[in-house]
Amino acid sequence: MLKDKKQIKDRLVKLRQVINHHRYLYHVLDREEISAEALDSLKRELSDLEKQFPELITPDSPTQRVAGAPLPGFKKVTHRVAQWSFNDVFTPAELREFDARVKKALAPPRATLKDAPRVALGFGAPLRTVLAGEPAYLAELKIDGFKIVLTYEKGILVTAATRGNGRVGEDVTANVKTVESIPLTLTAPVNIIVEGEIWMSKSGLAALNDKRRAAGETLFANPRNAAAGAIRQLDPRLVAERHLNSFIYDIAWLSQGETLAGSKVSPLVLPATQAEELKRLKALGFKVNPHWEYCPDIEAVIRYWEKWQAKAVRENYGIDGIAVKVNKREFQTKLGYTGKAPRFAVAFKFKAEEATTMIEDIIFQVGRTGVVTPVAILRPVLLAGSTVSRATLHNEDEIKRLDARIGDTVIVRKAGDIIPDIVMVLPNLRTGNEPPFVFPTYLEAVGAIERIPGQAAHRCVNPNSGAQLRRQFCHFVSKTAFDIRGLGRQGVDLLLDQKLIASFPDIFTLKFGDLVGLPRFAEVSTEKLITAIDRSRQITFQRFLVALSIAHVGEEIADLFAQYFRTLDRLMNAPREKLEMIDGIGPIVAQAVGDWFHNAEHRRMINKLLKQVAIRRVGKEITSHPTAVTGKTFVLTGVLSSLSRAAAKNRIKLAGGRVVNAVSSHVDFLVAGAAPGAKYDQAKGRGVKIISEDQFLELLK
Repeated sequence: MLKDKKQIKDRLVKLRQVINHHRYLYHVLDREEISAEALDSLKRELSDLEKQFPELITPDSPTQRVAGAPLPGFKKVTHRVAQWSFNDVFTPAELREFDARVKKALAPPRATLKDAPRVALGFGAPLRTVLAGEPAYLAELKIDGFKIVLTYEKGILVTAATRGNGRVGEDVTANVKTVESIPLTLTAPVNIIVEGEIWMSKSGLAALNDKRRAAGETLFANPRNAAAGAIRQLDPRLVAERHLNSFIYDIAWLSQGETLAGSKVSPLVLPATQAEELKRLKALGFKVNPHWEYCPDIEAVIRYWEKWQAKAVRENYGIDGIAVKVNKREFQTKLGYTGKAPRFAVAFKFKAEEATTMIEDIIFQVGRTGVVTPVAILRPVLLAGSTVSRATLHNEDEIKRLDARIGDTVIVRKAGDIIPDIVMVLPNLRTGNEPPFVFPTYLEAVGAIERIPGQAAHRCVNPNSGAQLRRQFCHFVSKTAFDIRGLGRQGVDLLLDQKLIASFPDIFTLKFGDLVGLPRFAEVSTEKLITAIDRSRQITFQRFLVALSIAHVGEEIADLFAQYFRTLDRLMNAPREKLEMIDGIGPIVAQAVGDWFHNAEHRRMINKLLKQVAIRRVGKEITSHPTAVTGKTFVLTGVLSSLSRAAAKNRIKLAGGRVVNAVSSHVDFLVAGAAPGAKYDQAKGRGVKIISEDQFLELLK
């Protein structure tokens, strides 16, 4: 019998420790030391005590895994670390190309005769320093689930967020707490952000669909949809009924002496390799998929892929390929990222599910940049859990390679389980009434089309063709651009047909009298649209760039340009070489952007547009003249308030400086933001000059 508060508190602590121990054994290690009934009995005792003494409930208590009331909605969460997506490869040849790119990027520059080692290479042989260790890889199973980002402060789970758009996700903490394999408390009091996958077992999906079938509800096509649907529930009690599971595979951020909430914790060092990272995650209490493998070269990765291509179906969770990562963190850092994905990793997808169907027609879609894409209209077929009725034919060369014809029976698959793709034609099933397809030179919707020089794609000869213009206007008013609510595709078509708009600036000159009385525009809806247009006149630099429909410029690329140039004027007048200086911008993107901004018609349109809208300032402008940063080496620590860590690095690089991760005697400045870490003390000890964020910004002037 518990007599006083201290005894009760001690009992609660022990109950939580024992329950967490057995939860870890059962849900992470798939082992049992006591029966499920005995564990339930301990949980009941804990729950009863906490009901009696609610003031003793802690956030990491096992009873807090299921909240009592439904959520009103999901809050937005800005990720501390950007969430990237991997590029996909589908064949061993494509994977070997990835390996070649990695080796080329990691290879040191050619050595001079003076610097080269004294080795007999043969007369005329090029001298090259040896790569500091060939890149080895870590191969992991790619779980077909729902990505989650978990943040822990002092070892306690504080936030679980969805990936969202990579920068902003949704707070689903209450729901994720119902996943028993995700620890509420880690084995060490660290500040850490980890990434992983939440999944539903195949057997769990079958049981769930049995219940939904009996209730007359729509069935889930696959475990991933069921897991994603569960996490998106507003009632955590319903989520708990799905019995979801998890695998954690990446440390996105680790304290290393820095903090998330302003209080110090024991500093830790990031693991030097991907393999050590998985071991660290397991030691902290996370469930890690056990089937990863160290691969000394790319051929070993291919053998791992071939093995799991055959074995994947035997596992009780969905696997749609393998994740291939350069093992050394040092190499990962050097390889870095493109605008959309890491250069040090790819997703090597398994052979996609395939089915046969017929091509009923071939139509053409016009993109906002004028590219014309042929699309096969298919007899609907069930593929990878969904009904497919269209497949891209990519371009004229692909149609010729396939010899695709209207009426053909074809094998179709989902490339990367996303975009339907035609694998091959079955010519033996032809009736003889399928004439070869001739790629047109004229389309009624856009007029003449032409092949882009040096490319396989076609484009509209007239850049102002009706179909392309309509796509551009729809994109301009869309959520990712100016976000003019109430002006969708039908509204855009109506305004174009009525000749009320001909270019983007015209939207902002519309008046109430221009619209009221038109189809779908009563007085109330007209007022709402005019108000929405006025509200959209203030826009960020990034969204402004996205709205212009410049080839290759999406959200990620626009963000890179905004970080570097800060103002539209600087970007418009930047030479191509300066565009290519940006990490993640290649020559094709630089050429397209440079050509677009040097077009006189585009410049006139922008000048008119800027009379109607205002671009919010990104921050202080960057000067192209030499500064105190030029030729200097910097280390960054702590949290900067006026710009992100990535933006700070980009500004240093653009000004001719260099950023390194470690403090040494070769470092000129340590930029210290809020809550600086161990690097601050190291800099003081080595006599490195320490400057504040304001002083850093002054240096950039």
